[in-house]
Amino acid sequence: MRLRKTLWYYGQLSKFAFKLLLAKIFQPKRHEMESKTKNRKTPQQVARMVERALPGLTLKEDPDALVELKEGWFNAAYNVRLSDGREVILKIAPPKGAEVMTYEKDIMVTEVTSMRMAFENKAIPVPEIYYFDQACDLCDSAYFFMEKLTGENLDRVKKDLPEAERKAIEAQIGRIIKEINTFSGTYFGYDGNPDLRASTWKEAFIKIVDSVLEDGRRKNAEYGYSIDEIRAAVAHASHALDEVTTPCLVHWDAWDPNFFIKDGKVTGILDFERALWAEPLMEAQFRALAWGGVSESMKAYGKTTFTPAEDIRNQLYTLHLALVMKTEDYYRNYDTKEISNTAMMMILPAVKWLQEH
Repeated sequence: MRLRKTLWYYGQLSKFAFKLLLAKIFQPKRHEMESKTKNRKTPQQVARMVERALPGLTLKEDPDALVELKEGWFNAAYNVRLSDGREVILKIAPPKGAEVMTYEKDIMVTEVTSMRMAFENKAIPVPEIYYFDQACDLCDSAYFFMEKLTGENLDRVKKDLPEAERKAIEAQIGRIIKEINTFSGTYFGYDGNPDLRASTWKEAFIKIVDSVLEDGRRKNAEYGYSIDEIRAAVAHASHALDEVTTPCLVHWDAWDPNFFIKDGKVTGILDFERALWAEPLMEAQFRALAWGGVSESMKAYGKTTFTPAEDIRNQLYTLHLALVMKTEDYYRNYDTKEISNTAMMMILPAVKWLQEH
């Protein structure tokens, strides 16, 4: 199968070693990550936001009523304890003047729109959005309150799960992702960014990749290949995108840290902020193909074999992911180079593969 030939391009790394690299980056010590896009607020500010969002309720008078959740990389997030004893989650977008990547423009709009849509499908355990505020008067950026999920973060407990339970959870994730992909749209691209939309997937995808490369150019990003070489490789392979004619809702960021589990079942999926109307093969579950694996999630999804054109698209989507990872490091000022270094391990072989097929 053509896909197996891609493994050669991962140099001297074995499949196991490369898989470890990907696992390290997609399950990092996220509590240690710092990003300049986080828009933190004081308890007094949050108290006013609570009173607007949830009439009749206030922030509980307790030193632990507001606890920052530090796992995320982009938005500020808090566990909020209310006067009636309930706990909800508050998520705050970066401030208006924050320097973000082009595709990240207004992605909280994308997140809320996608989550509210997914909430209508009871097979998708997405938390309910209680209130979304874009007025920017109480807060200098958009924010929303949502239901707090039960269970534990899959990223933190996965390594300790019995194998049978882990496989069952991975299979459930595959089924959840397939349900998300059943929603169809009227255009390809991002809800929150009209500049990155198009009526065809080829046009939208090229716009999206170009936007990432232009973001990189502004920061003098280094990709191992020139921006023109990367663009040429994408253009060379872009014919494979013509097959995709239906815009499907794609979560795109459905890695282990964005799932919660309890009693052997998935109780929630989070972070739809990078969702877009695209092809389901863009989902994180299919990036396992970068190291030649077929996961339990893919089996449950019902997609384990690929045509030559799908092989090409899988390489394009892996390249896009890696370019985003590499470029965002220049915008976030992360305190680690893990993301950047792992991105390079994906960019170099993907471009070479695309140039030769």
